[in-house]
Amino acid sequence: MKKIPFRFDIVGSFLRPEQLKKAREDYKNKKISLEELKNIEDNCILDLINKQVEVGLQAVTDGEFRRKWWHLDFIAGLKGITTYPIMIEAFGDRQEMELSYISGKLSFNKSHPFLKDFMRTKELAKGVLVKQTIPGPGMIYLDSYVQAVPYHKNPIYKSEEEFKEDLIKTYQEAILAFYDLGCRYLQLDDTSWGAFFSKDHRKRIKSFGFDPDKLIDSFADVMEAVISVKPEDMYITSHMCKGNFKSHWLYEGSYNTIAKRLFKIKDFDGFFFEYDDERSGDFEPLQYLEGQRMVLGLITTKTGELENREELISKIKKAEEYVPLEQLCLSPQCGFASTEEGNSISEVQQWEKLRFGYDLAKEIWKDL
Repeated sequence: MKKIPFRFDIVGSFLRPEQLKKAREDYKNKKISLEELKNIEDNCILDLINKQVEVGLQAVTDGEFRRKWWHLDFIAGLKGITTYPIMIEAFGDRQEMELSYISGKLSFNKSHPFLKDFMRTKELAKGVLVKQTIPGPGMIYLDSYVQAVPYHKNPIYKSEEEFKEDLIKTYQEAILAFYDLGCRYLQLDDTSWGAFFSKDHRKRIKSFGFDPDKLIDSFADVMEAVISVKPEDMYITSHMCKGNFKSHWLYEGSYNTIAKRLFKIKDFDGFFFEYDDERSGDFEPLQYLEGQRMVLGLITTKTGELENREELISKIKKAEEYVPLEQLCLSPQCGFASTEEGNSISEVQQWEKLRFGYDLAKEIWKDL
């Protein structure tokens, strides 16, 4: 197997086709059965896999077509988690969201629906490497524990350390469960890190009685323990963007706040970092990498306009000032549809972006 992450790689989610959106609505309104919905999902995923292969991708995803949210579907499938709807100010507007909190002892669900979904995608891929994406442990740590108002009203754990032990065990079991089913490329998506370099979100963390700087170390300690169980022939990467909901972002700031500690997690094979605009800061934090590959998210998924080739080449050269070219890769900054609604971009533009990225990566690295 070639080195992973690949020179041109993807984050994971794709725009939901209209056929799938209609099927979900029909199922909700009891016009079709669950079996009929699953068949339509399979057909849409098979078509997506074929398109990914055609565009040159060496690892494919299911586009997160079976999910509503990029993170919450997985988290809700764990034991000890409760979700609830809420209206909040986020992504520049009032949004109806779903949040989660720990309502019981946290543990992995051995019948988690994501396991069956992975097996089905693997069957549909017919030998092509399948990349599985799940939210990282930081998402539960931040959203379901640190900032979860319902949890603090009725705390389950006697201490933060006790909670961390269960969080680590839950994710270790998840990793090994996917591995046992044949998963060799797993990505942990974790936007929670963005809260540590955002002034407003640091204030929010403090309002719950936590020190954001101490949490950086604590989050990293959890992550290190989680992926310490990774088998030798399994690749695990981390993706961190700054929020992506209907083309809107959540966090802004430099990665310097977290880079030193995050990049010390040597068991990660690579990091996917958002670098599609000025909000991400410069490439200076890359100097702290310790041999892992850095996938530069230079191609935006928020708008359909194609990037300027020369500008991207220039940015990659700037990144080379801090890390060798052979350690770098290229990708979109995030998925095209972190939620089922999708970004403000067309399917045609989605595939144009991927073809453009693949061609540019081939030109720069040659060894795709």
